[in-house]
Amino acid sequence: MVREKKSVLFVCSHNAFRSQIAEGYLRERYGDMYQAYSAGTDPTTLDNRAVQVMQEIGIDISAQKAKPLLDFFEQDIDIAVTVCDGTSGACPMVPGAGVVFHQSFPDHGDCDETDLQCLKHLRMVRDQITSWIDKTFA
Repeated sequence: MVREKKSVLFVCSHNAFRSQIAEGYLRERYGDMYQAYSAGTDPTTLDNRAVQVMQEIGIDISAQKAKPLLDFFEQDIDIAVTVCDGTSGACPMVPGAGVVFHQSFPDHGDCDETDLQCLKHLRMVRDQITSWIDKTFA
């Protein structure tokens, strides 16, 4: 019996760091069960620091691109997850998704990845995201 993959869309404001990490990790670890996407309400560009911290755990997300949430309004999305920091303002709405829920992760900040404290924080955010995905989607 062939099981159809569920589609999962991770959404944040800029689709630069947290949602990109979530998309790449779900695709790499659970791609046999899920089709992973990410988008933003105001997309910018993929954050090089996200690429760096993901490479540290053996996952290459360098080919991923920031995408507008509007691109997914016509698609059937099974699960939408907003991953913005709930303490810093409103998270985007995802109309049309089968299930929508919010999982808050800390803001990655505007720090320089050559600073050891910054790198420690970026890794902590990555680890929180990947751990949550393992618990939720495994």
